[in-house]
Amino acid sequence: MHLNNNVTEFILLGLTQDLFRKKVVFAIFLIFYLGTLLGNLLIIATIKTSQALRSPMYFFLFYLSLSDTCFSTSIAPRTIVDALLKTATISFSECIIQVFSLHFFGCLEIFILILMAADRYVAICKPLHYTTIMSHRVCSILVAVAWVGSCVHSLVQIFLALSLPFCGPNVIDHFFCDLEPLLNLACSDTYVINLLLVSNSGAICTVSFVILIFSYVVILHSLRNHSAEGRRKALSTCISHILVVILFFVPCIFIYTRPATTFPMDKMISVFYTIGTPLLNPLIYTLRNTEVKNAMKKLWSKNFVSDNIVEQY
Repeated sequence: MHLNNNVTEFILLGLTQDLFRKKVVFAIFLIFYLGTLLGNLLIIATIKTSQALRSPMYFFLFYLSLSDTCFSTSIAPRTIVDALLKTATISFSECIIQVFSLHFFGCLEIFILILMAADRYVAICKPLHYTTIMSHRVCSILVAVAWVGSCVHSLVQIFLALSLPFCGPNVIDHFFCDLEPLLNLACSDTYVINLLLVSNSGAICTVSFVILIFSYVVILHSLRNHSAEGRRKALSTCISHILVVILFFVPCIFIYTRPATTFPMDKMISVFYTIGTPLLNPLIYTLRNTEVKNAMKKLWSKNFVSDNIVEQY
């Protein structure tokens, strides 16, 4: 590994160098990030406190919201601060940490989405065996495996990043650290590392997307044998899941499954899946899920009543 590099820090060019546009970036990222925190933390609090949301689907939704929050936090706060600076810099070690956290929580989200699809498949296609197959113990083990798998994936990214020799150029034409922009700064042939990147991140994105779409096709096909009410409820849940899958995977596949070439639209697509999708996920799940909406109303009303009692005393 090339741990001894001449580069100790990188300059992040961000989304723009124009002062007015940087203020716009600051405002948009701040609003989106606060919205992401509010939406996802509200879902986390609702699932934790509501007795009605004890099924495996909400167990997985809890971890999806947690991974969304952490995924966005690995990017957004630094980008918000950098938008206020004339020149944004990030140390080599901070850059490596950002690569790890970005891929860890991104990969965790992918695995959780797969578990949510598996949960829907068992619930709809194997309803009589659902409670046995998707027991709390099984769900906990599956989530633990997802965490371990995400850690392994992220460590591979770190290994690839540390194997790159940097001996001069240190300007990253991006708003965060990732392997793709770092490959452009390496002062050696990066063909093999790029192949490893595509076979690692690219394969995880593509294979997971194909598995998810295929599983939802099977689920939707099996709904023909259900009652009209059962079809409506299952269809509403599945459509929410499919929307989230498409919004997350399409940008990721575009970024990670091609050779090390950059396009002008790369940064805007990165904006979408780093701060757009984590904001949209809680909106999709709450607006299309009656149980979550009712649980949230109860949570708010409970807090309102408790506040009134405190004020009376």
